Amino acid sequence: MKLYDFTLAPSAQRVQVYLAEKGLEVPTEQVNVREGALFAEPFASMNPFHCVPFMALDDGTVVAESMSICRYLEELHPEPPLFGRTAAERAVVDMWLRRFELDGFTPLLHALRNHLPNFAGRVVPGTRSDLPQSEAMVSRGKEMADVFFGRVEPHMAGNGFVAGPEFTVADITGFFTLRMAYALEMDVAGSWPATHAWFEKVSARPAFQI
Repeated sequence: MKLYDFTLAPSAQRVQVYLAEKGLEVPTEQVNVREGALFAEPFASMNPFHCVPFMALDDGTVVAESMSICRYLEELHPEPPLFGRTAAERAVVDMWLRRFELDGFTPLLHALRNHLPNFAGRVVPGTRSDLPQSEAMVSRGKEMADVFFGRVEPHMAGNGFVAGPEFTVADITGFFTLRMAYALEMDVAGSWPATHAWFEKVSARPAFQI
């Protein structure tokens, strides 16, 4: 198998952190996303969504999307478990993954891509187009995240990690969600102190020193 990566991409970094937490190494090839390498062959055929990361398996199967790659690796290397040990734990981890991805990560991702000048012409991940950046998307993304973090805060005040007492992949996605909130200058520490404290704790883990 081989992982196709771009070190600076947040979605790729989610897999990098997962690998570090698991103590795994996989063959990796860096792909220059900024120069459009994903739109040229062989990458365009391998992954028509033109995003990193993606993984080519030994039988030719291509698996894209950060958490899909992590789930595949978890099946091969179940220890230490980062998706939960029991059926109930796995369901809770999946629940929090969906909450963070749908209500936090995705709105903030689109807010950032509509805000930062270097994303002009590629506001939709994996595309090149004349779709203009929108300040309304920036505002709405931050507003949606504000609602989400307000709902998360009481939970984080009573739990050591996102899905309960143990670190899981939900914390990885949560970390990158919060990092985008800080990048957009949202007042995380002032508005959601328990969530901010959790972020600081997770940030200190060796796997996150990327």
